[in-house]
Amino acid sequence: MLAVNLSDEDRWKKYNNSSPLVSVFKKFHPLNDEIEKRINQHTFPVSYKKNKYLVSPVDRNKFLFLIVRGVVRGFIKDGTNEITTWIAKENEVVGTIRNLWIDGDSDEYLQALEDVDLIAIPHVLSEYLYENFPEANIVGRKMMELYYRSAEERAYLCRISSAEKRYKRFLISFPDLIHRVSLKHIASFLAIRLETLSRIRAKM
Repeated sequence: MLAVNLSDEDRWKKYNNSSPLVSVFKKFHPLNDEIEKRINQHTFPVSYKKNKYLVSPVDRNKFLFLIVRGVVRGFIKDGTNEITTWIAKENEVVGTIRNLWIDGDSDEYLQALEDVDLIAIPHVLSEYLYENFPEANIVGRKMMELYYRSAEERAYLCRISSAEKRYKRFLISFPDLIHRVSLKHIASFLAIRLETLSRIRAKM
């Protein structure tokens, strides 16, 4: 279970004395001092080694995570098969989507594909910011626009009939992931067999 000592003044020393979430939010809209104070008080850094789970179905969905360093994937299981539904990298916010801000179970897994450094964002904090600060709603809307476009691109990828065209589209849409993510996970993300992906890459 994630936990943090909120009185720990050294929490943000390695991040220039401020939660990296503040600088990410400021890219979308200026923040007032009270929002920055709340973020610094209630978010906290966590790290996971490669292949470890950030979240699994046995966990309650209490946090979103800002990726500061590393790559994370989301996946669900179909029997013994793992279906990769998304892959994210630095400066992206991730979490279980199926029960976002709902106190319920999810069948999603979040897994570190590299050693990762993250900022944990409690749902109660984001709810408080939305309810009390108009700026937070502007930031949330602009971030949601980005993630909606990303989700639309993932949906489009899955509907391209040709496996080769699907992979070529992946190279265009996610060029910086090709050397950071195993072919097994890329094949799962593209809904093609690993052997098929290997043949496509050899051909190209």
